[in-house]
Amino acid sequence: MVPFPEKPVYDMDDLVRLLRILRAPGGCPWDREQTHESNRRNFLEEAYEAAEAFDRDDPESMCEELGDMLMQVLFNIHIEEDAGRFTTDDVTDHVVRKLIFRHPHVFGDVTVRSSGEVLQNWEQLKRAEKGQQTTAAALDAVARSLPALWRADKLQAKAEKTGFRFRDSDGSLDKLEEEVRELREAMARGTNVEEELGDVLFAAVNAGRHRGVDPENALNAACEKFIRRFRFVENAAAARGGSIDALPDEDLAALWSEAKRKEKTE
Repeated sequence: MVPFPEKPVYDMDDLVRLLRILRAPGGCPWDREQTHESNRRNFLEEAYEAAEAFDRDDPESMCEELGDMLMQVLFNIHIEEDAGRFTTDDVTDHVVRKLIFRHPHVFGDVTVRSSGEVLQNWEQLKRAEKGQQTTAAALDAVARSLPALWRADKLQAKAEKTGFRFRDSDGSLDKLEEEVRELREAMARGTNVEEELGDVLFAAVNAGRHRGVDPENALNAACEKFIRRFRFVENAAAARGGSIDALPDEDLAALWSEAKRKEKTE
């Protein structure tokens, strides 16, 4: 047994110490076995759970989920400390220096008039810091682990700053329609379907960008809408004494249309 003091309130130092105990000899076997790769999914899940707490504006959940995120960050730092590659102080030193460098309007003599200028300067400073001499290099540096819709949105935003864009929403919609036609042709041939579907999704993200639509939020809203409509159809089928798979196609289509009409009138 490893003793740990009881306190009215635990602070950051306590969390750091506790995590080190868990990964030390005599600590927790599971914690000692973890690597960045084995912990990757846990890390991402905790981030999404924190994001859901933000969406619900739930302070109790935020407190819990941000604590879980903090634990995950420290846990992965300690993996590197154990490997002798860097320390917690290396991490904090890096981020403090980066924030000072990227905020010359606060810590230097640069003047900005809006948050838009702050973001523009931030991008330029980031590219200089990372030695990205071309936009292609900046595109290649966008994290491939991002959700694909967000990655597409970020790539397009960076490319747009060089003038690489459709000038209006009509142009982006024309491109989307072109990609849909190519997807139809690919499906008819039975070839390149995945590639053409990707092009459709990429073009759809671009079309949404012209109206300031976050593609991830838009698709999540569509998912929620699908659940609501599916529930309506499932309940309607149950009220008839059956299930969805027993419904004739025309009845299923009619119920789906009814669900859409009902939703639009409420």
